[in-house]
Amino acid sequence: MPRPRTPLSRLLTVLLAGVLAGLALAVAALPGNLLAGYAAKAALGAYRDLPAALATPTTAQRSYVYANDGRTLLTTFYDVNRTDVPLAEIAPVMRQAIVAAEDRRFYSHGGADPRGIVRALVANLTGGDTQGGSTLTMQYVRNVLKSDPHRSAQQRQAATDQTVGRKLQEIRYANALERELSKDEILNRYLNIAYFGSGAYGIAAASQRYFGKTPADLTLGEAALLAGLVQSPDAYSPIDGDATAALARRGYVLNAMVGTGAITQAQADRADAEKLVLHPTAQPNGCVATRPADDGFFCDYLRRWWLAQPAFGATGQEREQALRRGGYTVVTSLDPRVQATAVREAREVYAADDKRALPIAAVEPGTGRILAMAVNRPYGVGPGQTVNPLVSGGGGIDGYQAGSTFKLFTMLAALESGRTLSTGFDAPSRLPTRYPAEGEGSCDGKWCPANANPERMDGYRMMWDAFGRSVNTYFVWLAEQVGEDRVVEMAQRLGITFRADSDAAFAAHDAANWGAFTLGVAATTPLDLANAYATVAAEGMYCTPTPVVSVTAPDGRKVSVGQPSCKRVLSQDVARAATDAARCPVGQQSAYGQCNGGTAGGVDGIVGRPVAGKTGSSEQNATETFVGFTPQVAVAGIAANPDNPSDAVGAAVQSQVIAAVARIIRTAVDGQPVRDFTAPSRELAGDMRRPEPPAPSPSVTGPAIPPDLLRWLNRRG
Repeated sequence: MPRPRTPLSRLLTVLLAGVLAGLALAVAALPGNLLAGYAAKAALGAYRDLPAALATPTTAQRSYVYANDGRTLLTTFYDVNRTDVPLAEIAPVMRQAIVAAEDRRFYSHGGADPRGIVRALVANLTGGDTQGGSTLTMQYVRNVLKSDPHRSAQQRQAATDQTVGRKLQEIRYANALERELSKDEILNRYLNIAYFGSGAYGIAAASQRYFGKTPADLTLGEAALLAGLVQSPDAYSPIDGDATAALARRGYVLNAMVGTGAITQAQADRADAEKLVLHPTAQPNGCVATRPADDGFFCDYLRRWWLAQPAFGATGQEREQALRRGGYTVVTSLDPRVQATAVREAREVYAADDKRALPIAAVEPGTGRILAMAVNRPYGVGPGQTVNPLVSGGGGIDGYQAGSTFKLFTMLAALESGRTLSTGFDAPSRLPTRYPAEGEGSCDGKWCPANANPERMDGYRMMWDAFGRSVNTYFVWLAEQVGEDRVVEMAQRLGITFRADSDAAFAAHDAANWGAFTLGVAATTPLDLANAYATVAAEGMYCTPTPVVSVTAPDGRKVSVGQPSCKRVLSQDVARAATDAARCPVGQQSAYGQCNGGTAGGVDGIVGRPVAGKTGSSEQNATETFVGFTPQVAVAGIAANPDNPSDAVGAAVQSQVIAAVARIIRTAVDGQPVRDFTAPSRELAGDMRRPEPPAPSPSVTGPAIPPDLLRWLNRRG
């Protein structure tokens, strides 16, 4: 146990402290080439390397993510909960409180304060209040150097070492800064970097964390409490630490403010008598904390998009750090009204805890901006929640079969090849093909696709009514005429990504023999599908899906990311022709009057303006899909069991999916001008004359040949 110190030893220590303080000030004032000693030389070397870091420090700040209105906060990302604010947005009592608490001679010293150092040593040695002796400027220097992300961990640690060399360096930097910056600039920077406990860095975060308000609205008592925390933030935090000690520190700060003349004793007494009233506000962090939680799937897509942008760093780790420490303001493409409607509609079809799901995506044609990404399941890591990208795919989610919605790609490939909308075919109930097959669905060892409803689908069809009535045999025949590989290439051109290994292998090595592709057997996602149809809505302009409208750096600079990235992949006339046929399924009429029935006729009455779209049912109704579009929005929804593809959702849910998507479209276009589709050219419409029905054949003896097979034999022979 050390012996008690005598009054003489204390006196000698105080005298030595005074000498050291005077020496420190003298060293700070000397030119660098007159300094001697290892520590001073080390300090000078580091000083030449670090002025930029101190003049314009890189402090970690949280990034804010907003909806497309620029006001609705979705979430924030941060490692350090900090947001810089200008001094004008900090209450004067807060500025006065921090000066009184930490550096009463702030406005009179030149960076280091020998009298303050001596006063602190005397207080510490004589048992008074523990004091540090560092000025606000010196504390600011220390905070910058220990948090500068451009320095190594060893260098950051050295910024707090209790050594003479480090202290001399700190004093020299403080004096240099005082010559470069005004007192108010230093005070502002200090308030933005100081740690106030409970995870709050800087006065803006602290004001929100403890009182749920901005620093401009702090009262005298609140400001004094916050100023008292910086000496020992975690210990004094009234949320996580000792609230009684925090109140004692508040009293100390109020008395110090009386001593500086900032307030009167009466004001101090009233503030000190106030009860501690906290409004703890936890800042959301990351996608699991989105407000509301239903936006998490979109947030996850945004984060994965961010990590792919070179503008935020050379590596994924650097880009992640930029998001969490860069202080960016991100205005996303998410439309709060459309998103809320999409979530509500998804949960009208399936409950949040249902094993089946209805992922939905909405995209803006001509920009690729994602307006909504919703699903009935909640986003998160808790029970009954998921973070799997059910809407966009990836991360082990290959997608879902979308059935006859893929007939669009066959129609586009045919139109691009020179065929017209009037291309006719007498569609049989079953169509023998050249593809080998066995078991159900085969005819003599060949694949024989069938129409789902022969009464409504068989017979002579053109593209309009074949698309409207979803005639399988027509489109399998059409794909054979065009070439299945061209159909697959068309789908890829419009952004369909093959995430399943088997689909990717078929597309890469045997696309010419993928006869069932036109019936939607490849897995896709609502986002891919909505964006593909948005390409047609935009008259052939494909735009890469983007979740962002703008990204602004803390200094106000706009980052060059998120702008629409579009290219023409279809001629206008081909896209217009496909759109004209897509009017048929939704109960509307084509520009040439060729629609005569559809699979989603109720859409017209719900949307109430020009609209187009297509239904899709996969084999055995394992999934049910609808995608619809206007010139302003494309929306796709796929009902499926993401965890068990063999669990068929059943045909009954199709009408609910159709109505859900139609209502989302109506919300998206509400308040926007009514825009009609442009009719395709007469050349691409073609000769719309249909053959006369054949006269009844005279009766003959012998076994009757089924009409659909007879038509097929006549065509082949």
